[in-house]
Amino acid sequence: MPDTALSAEDARFARSELRGRKLAAFLFVAPLLLFLLFTFAAPIATMLVRSFHHPTVAELIPETLASLEAWDGKGLPPDNARNVMAADMKRLANERLSGKLAEEINRLVPGTSSVVKSTARAMPRADDAEIATNGGALLTDADAAWGDAEIWKGIVKAGEVYTTQYFLTALDLEQGDDGAIQAREGAKIYVDLYTKTLKMALIITVLTLILGYPLAFYLANAPSATSNMLMVFVLLPFWTSLLVRTTSWIALLQTNGVVNSTLMGAGIIRSPIEMLYTQFSTIIAMTHILLPFMILPLFSVMKGIDPSFMRAAMSMGARPIPAFLRVYLPMTLPGLSAGALLVFIISVGYYITPALVGGTDGQMISNIIAFHMQQSNNWELAAALGSLLLAMILLLYWVYDRFVGAGNIKLG
Repeated sequence: MPDTALSAEDARFARSELRGRKLAAFLFVAPLLLFLLFTFAAPIATMLVRSFHHPTVAELIPETLASLEAWDGKGLPPDNARNVMAADMKRLANERLSGKLAEEINRLVPGTSSVVKSTARAMPRADDAEIATNGGALLTDADAAWGDAEIWKGIVKAGEVYTTQYFLTALDLEQGDDGAIQAREGAKIYVDLYTKTLKMALIITVLTLILGYPLAFYLANAPSATSNMLMVFVLLPFWTSLLVRTTSWIALLQTNGVVNSTLMGAGIIRSPIEMLYTQFSTIIAMTHILLPFMILPLFSVMKGIDPSFMRAAMSMGARPIPAFLRVYLPMTLPGLSAGALLVFIISVGYYITPALVGGTDGQMISNIIAFHMQQSNNWELAAALGSLLLAMILLLYWVYDRFVGAGNIKLG
């Protein structure tokens, strides 16, 4: 009996000690979890929400939107709805918020920004009683565009709190008057930008693989002194500012830069070649910057491969190339997969290098996202573009891991 009591007490003590260890381990990682929550998870969640949640117009003119709910979209809205809109315009003008409303409506009905602003300047002079009874006429007197149903349809659409219009715009689509989704009538740029971004990222990944694989192989099999010295040169770019590395390519590739001057001095070309501000310059600069991200995973895997495997294969009659393809290459696939994914994902979202050396031709989707955040102030469209980019990367990663991942490769 005493032994049983002692065993139960030991079990309770062991469980208590285990809980204490788990709590201590959690407290150690809690700062990192909080850091990831506030700097990674929260921004992504905010981006996803802003891509479909847009309450700005609903908060600016709630009474107007409520009065337009019964409107069927045919002809002009009822007089009461237009009177309410005139009252809201006067209120927004006094609160200096009419510019925000003009910006929101102009995104859906281009050219209406000046209409809303000119009307907002005229409304404060109108009497409240006159606005309540004849507000629609006052709007039309301020600008004839209020007599067009399109601007009212734009107001209704802009007032939707939850909307898919930004995702449709990001896919070069729009919703017609009948509710059907159709190709956008205006400029179609975003799908082409996504395609160009993926193509450039793939080219950069292939180039870093072609350049990095032989170098990683040499580093892994070279004497330690030689390998350590060359590894310093591989890591050297990390000691230099990204901005410095990028601007150095401007000095190399510009019209009067080092490359053109050398080629002209050697008599190879007669006039400078336009290399800067093109896709070529973006690909070259990003390949140079991302090359270490391919070399390092490959080197770490190759360093652990016993060279005797290749010698054993060739001693059994295999030629060098078949032995490499059937023995050595499959063993390097974990490093190759890690390097390829790292380079591809980084290059898809790269911003600084395309912005500095790419120009209009060499820009990627990240530059357009930054444009909408910094210049056009269309955060919702930027969030939709970013959300689609995130979904596309996750989908490509799943496809890669499902069909090409190192776990699917079997040694021959």
